[in-house]
This record gives sequence, C-alpha cells and structure tokens, in this order.
Amino acid sequence: MTMRSGILLLCFAALAGSLKAQISAPDTLKTAKGNLVIQPVEHASLVLSIGGTVIYADPAGKTSHFKGLPAPDIILITDIHGDHFDSAAIGSLKTSNTRLIVPQAVADKLPASYKPQVTVLKNFGVTTQNGITINAIPMYNLPETPDSKHPKGRGNGYIVTAGGTRIYISGDTQGIPEMRSLRNINVAFVCMNLPYTMDVAEAADAVLAFKPRIVYPYHYRGAKGLSDVNAFKGKVNAGNKNIEVRLRNWYPQP
Repeated sequence: MTMRSGILLLCFAALAGSLKAQISAPDTLKTAKGNLVIQPVEHASLVLSIGGTVIYADPAGKTSHFKGLPAPDIILITDIHGDHFDSAAIGSLKTSNTRLIVPQAVADKLPASYKPQVTVLKNFGVTTQNGITINAIPMYNLPETPDSKHPKGRGNGYIVTAGGTRIYISGDTQGIPEMRSLRNINVAFVCMNLPYTMDVAEAADAVLAFKPRIVYPYHYRGAKGLSDVNAFKGKVNAGNKNIEVRLRNWYPQP
C-alpha cells in the first residue's frame, strides 16, 4: 500500500465515524491494485478510491455530504440533468489537478475556465487516467423517441477498470442491450426510478443478464418516492443466488 492509499483509507474511516448517522459507511474490496474503497453518497453520487486515485461520480446536491472525503483526482459526469451535473458542486469539490470526464452535452455547459481539465468521451470512447481505464457506454430510455428524457448518445454510463476490477456505473438508463451484454463486471451501480429510468423488475432482469459479482441498487428515488430495493434484491437472488446485492443508504438525512 502506498502512503497516499493509506492516507485515503484513513480519510474514509474517519468520515464513516463522523457521519455514521448520515451517509453509509464505505465498503472495501481487495484488488490487484490495492484496496478499492466504495463510498455511497447520495442518489447518483458516489466516490471510489483505488491505488491512490479518488474518483467522484456525479457529485451533486448537498456538498456537506462530501465533507471529510479526499479531493477528487477524477470526476465522472453521466448526463446534463441536475441530479448528475451540478456545476456549483463540481466547483466546490474539484482542485486544479482534477480531471473531468464528461459527455459532449455536459462539456458544452461547463464554465470556460474548466475546459483545460476536461476530457470528452462519446459513447464507446475510452481514456486512461492514472493507470485507470475509463470506458464510456450508452445510457438511454426505451423505446427511443424524439421526446425521450434520455436520448441515446447524449449521456454516458461508465466502466472503470483498475487492478483487474471492472466497475459499472449505469447513469440514467433502462435495461438496454449494451447493459445486458456486459461481461466480467465485478461491481455494478444500477439505477431504478420511474418515470425516468426503469422499474424494479426491469432492473433485476437486466442484472440477471449481465451477472455482476456485486450490485448496488442506487438512484432509486422517483416521482412517487423510493423504489423497493428489497424487492429488487429478492428478484435478483431468486434468479441467481451468486450475485451479491448490497443495499445501502443513498438518501441520508441533512
């Protein structure tokens, strides 16, 4: 373990203690690149740390929920909607060394001063940062219609690969063929909220198709409240008991 990795682990441990009643405690997985620390934050926001690199996905909303976390080396943004793309939150969290990985639609909305730090990925684009490979994959609604909330090609889901571990972040999507055809995913974050993405049954069916080793249902607050993540867990485990479904608190109190 590098000195920076050790410091990051201490930061996550300290945060877990100080905010125990608010956000979920971090999870840790062993990889060939050292420990992967997974920190659920809120709704679509999460933080990953591996090999001394800190990755924020869709930091948005209350920045107090990020208090005590190490600063991001990489920020991934999936789409233009406010629960994924929050320019004020990004501005308060990023440093001069942070790299922003975004789709073109997000890049078009970023302040001009951010542009030197931006890498734009189209669907199926790839970049390598700090020895970590980041693949952009489609995220969109079905059926594809002109008035879709999430048209194909505008936003990105991401696959982050480090230390032989593949992490899938779905963003706003339905159980599209590109998700169902994924293979060798170690950790998946899968959305389920109507009317914006998919319901519990569709999400479970998609997960059973691509068979991640571990899946976190996240992004499950919809127009009529929270989706039933326990029902999701039941459907997944009824179809494949080898998939570990991790239920965490993605909606901490202020």
